[in-house]
Formats: sequence, structure tokens, C-alpha cells
Amino acid sequence: EKQLKIIQRGTAEIIPKAELIKKLEKSAATKTPLRIKYGIDPTRPDVHIGDLVPVRKLRTFQDLGHIATVIIGDYTAQIGDPTGKDESRPHLTHKETSANAERYMEQLYTVLDESMTEVHFQSEWFAGVSLMDTIQLMSKFTFAQIMAHETFRNRYEQNLPLSLHELVYPLLQAYDSVMLKTDVEIGGTDQKFNILLGRDLQQANGQQPQACILFPILIGTDGVNKMSKSLDNYIAVNDSANDMYGKVMSIPDSIIVNYYEYATDVSVDELDAIRRKLNAGTVNPRDLKIELAKKIVDQFHPAGSGDKAADEFIRVFSQKKLPDEIAEYKVPDELLTDGKVWVVKLLSCAGLVSSNAEARRMIQQNAVTIDGEKISDVNLQLEPVDGAVIQVGKRRFIKIAE
Repeated sequence: EKQLKIIQRGTAEIIPKAELIKKLEKSAATKTPLRIKYGIDPTRPDVHIGDLVPVRKLRTFQDLGHIATVIIGDYTAQIGDPTGKDESRPHLTHKETSANAERYMEQLYTVLDESMTEVHFQSEWFAGVSLMDTIQLMSKFTFAQIMAHETFRNRYEQNLPLSLHELVYPLLQAYDSVMLKTDVEIGGTDQKFNILLGRDLQQANGQQPQACILFPILIGTDGVNKMSKSLDNYIAVNDSANDMYGKVMSIPDSIIVNYYEYATDVSVDELDAIRRKLNAGTVNPRDLKIELAKKIVDQFHPAGSGDKAADEFIRVFSQKKLPDEIAEYKVPDELLTDGKVWVVKLLSCAGLVSSNAEARRMIQQNAVTIDGEKISDVNLQLEPVDGAVIQVGKRRFIKIAE
């Protein structure tokens, strides 16, 4: 009961809960740890804190004495999971997925206990699978079962491209559970169909079916959409302490509880207390965000980094001062024409914005300053001056270096 209370915190759904309880009881009675599966498709090398919501629960299982098994989907990543999309992902090579996986795991180990984590690549079992083996795997399911997948069904009904190889994706993910004899699989709510398919395939192969634990999607810093790099509403694991702190402080008050629940380890009782205080209006939401920001920063940076970031935040935003440390940037010669550089290209190449389009947008929104003076001309040709400080938005700074 104690384990179940801890495991249930922050979950969206447990399927079926009764089976999970039986597995926990058997594990305790036999002193045999459960095998908890979490699969990742290494389609990109960077991780944000929204990606870590199920990973945090994986760590909870480790703390309770169970084994985390992380599956690197080096085969499924080359197919591309169409979940929530109207078109398939571009294909990745094995070399790309392997490189991404290495960086991905480095970031996951900021949460997971490496000594209690098993890492497996799908190629361990799929590399030797024959065409006949594949056909036999496909024979375990009907077309109707696969088309129950909402995204597949919608694309089919809308006459959008839907390749046969995409239909195999859920089968490969399900087969991972068979190979590892998984007791529990965890993932986001968008993975419900694929995880349940794993239960079906385990039963078809005479195994005890895994329990499934699903987690909500963390809301992005805009307070509206799910956290996503493409929407620029994310907090990256590799963000600096100051950037991470500033991003947390920028979230709307309406999602403070969401972040405490899914991005920190505060207890259920603490969560309830936070909700009560917010509902009663007995606490300033800003104070809660300060503590939240410190907690999140300290997860990924050395102890005390949260307090230092808080002090820096006060200096920069409350006292309108420059940060103590500002990265320097030397303008490459190839960007210069007659000793000047186009301001849009400068912002983009210096990494202050993600694209020329964003640079134009930030300039038009009066969000770009040079030594405190706002820039309004998107066509400005700027002469780089040593020591000049360029600021974009509230948190992005560079200092020009000769």
C-alpha cells in the first residue's frame, strides 16, 4: 500500500490497477524486483523536463528496489511513430539514432540511478529476425486492431499517406515487452495504444501481461500547449541554471501546481497544501514559483545552484542589471560586409534566436537591445563594437568580442 501510494502520485491512468497491486505484493513476498520498461525513440539528442515526467517515475520504482529497463528504439526510430501527427517522421539512420541515444542517456542519468538501470537496444533482438519471423509477429494482430489507433484511423479516413511499414511500429514496441518479460511499462498518455498492445502480445506468447502506467503531458511554459522544442515553450535539461530558473519564473500562475506535481518530487501532502493555499489566496503565487524554480534548478545543477540563480534573477530582472557572466561572441569575418553585419543574421548566428524569422519578430516586438538601446530596424547593418552587450527578451545575452 505504501509503494502504491508513492507510485500513483502524478499518474493519469493505471491499467489495470488490480494487476499492479498483485505484482507489487508478489515482488514483496518473493523479494524479487519488478522489471519496469520505458522506451525511447532517439529521434533527437536533446531532452526537456517534459520528457522526464515518466522517467521520474522510473526513478521512483528504482528507489523502491525495482529494476529500470530503458529500451533504445533504434529500429522504431527509423520508422517514426506517427502518434499525434498527420504525417510520418523522416527516416533516421542507425548511426544517427546511436549518436542521439548516447546523449539522451547522459541526460536521463540526471534522474535515473545508473547502477540500477538496464539499457537495451532493439537491435539486440531485431537484427536476427527473419522475414518469416516478422510475418508470424504480424499474424498475432488483425487489421481492425491496428486501425483502432486513432492517428492511423484519422489518416486513413482523410486519405492522407499511410505506409504499411508505419503499421508495424506498435508491433515492434510490443515485441520489446515480450523479449524483456516486462512487468510494468510506463509512458505518456499518447503511448496508450502501443503499451496496451504489449500486454496483448505478452498474453499471446504465454507471458503474464504487463501493467501499464500512463502520465499526462507536461504543459509548456506558455501555459497552453504541451512542452515542445518546436513551440519554444520548453525547459531543457541542459539549460544553464539561470535560464532554467528564468523560464520557470515565466510560467503562468495557472500551471504552478502542474509543475510541482510532474516536475518535482514534493509529496502528495505538500501538493495538497499548495493547492489549498492557492485556492484560498493565502500565498503569493510568485513565492511558490521561486521555490519551484529552485527545486527544478537543483535537480540538474550542483546543490545551491537554485539560490544562486534566484540572486541573479533579482539582479537582472528586479534591479535591471546585467548578469554577472555573459557569453562572448566574435562575429565571423564571413558575416561582415564593409565591417558591418546584418543584425538579423548576427542574432541568429550568435544563438540568441533559433532563426532569422524569430530575429525579425523579436526586433519588431522591441525585444532586442544593444547596450540598453532598443533596436527597431530589421535591416540595420551593425558595426560590431568590442564589449557591446546584446540582449534578446529577458534572459538572452551576449557580449561582442574582437
